[in-house]
Amino acid sequence: MQEHTTTVLGIDPGLDRTGWAILTRNARSVLSLRACGLIHTGADQELPKRLSYIFDELTKILQTYAPDQVAMEQNFFLKRATTMANTVMTRGVIILACEQAQKPITFYPPKRVKLMICGTGTADKKQVQRMVQLTLNLDKAPSPDDTADAVAIGICHLKTAPLNNMINVKAAFLAKLKAAKEAQITKKR
Repeated sequence: MQEHTTTVLGIDPGLDRTGWAILTRNARSVLSLRACGLIHTGADQELPKRLSYIFDELTKILQTYAPDQVAMEQNFFLKRATTMANTVMTRGVIILACEQAQKPITFYPPKRVKLMICGTGTADKKQVQRMVQLTLNLDKAPSPDDTADAVAIGICHLKTAPLNNMINVKAAFLAKLKAAKEAQITKKR
């Protein structure tokens, strides 16, 4: 019997630093980190060049590792409008790269990721790094924190996607069943 392995690309988007991680889950639900890193752009570069670089690097990652799915942090902004606009544009080029590679994307709010990884939605960066290290049985915690966050997002997805998939399949089945019953009632009239 051949084992099925699911591969996910976790992404923590940012114009300055975009963290990424490739994780797998085998048929026995064992999680493994295959690769992780950081796409860094310099503040001295023009915005279009920075976005193009992020797009190109992410496209290379998608081609090299061919993940089945992508999980990306869903950002909430409470600070500067410039930071918000830059991150929104960065997310746009990431979404475009994933769409062109025909990879489905799931978005996770930071609190949900922290809750899944640490058991609390208010965990700090060091707690997330430590729990990622323990979850994957790594010698040391991934760093910098953008990379660790990308790994955490990937773990969150690999742990929650199977359940979400079952819920979606059940909901689709129930919707078809309801439509069939309604069609049957309409025929009898």
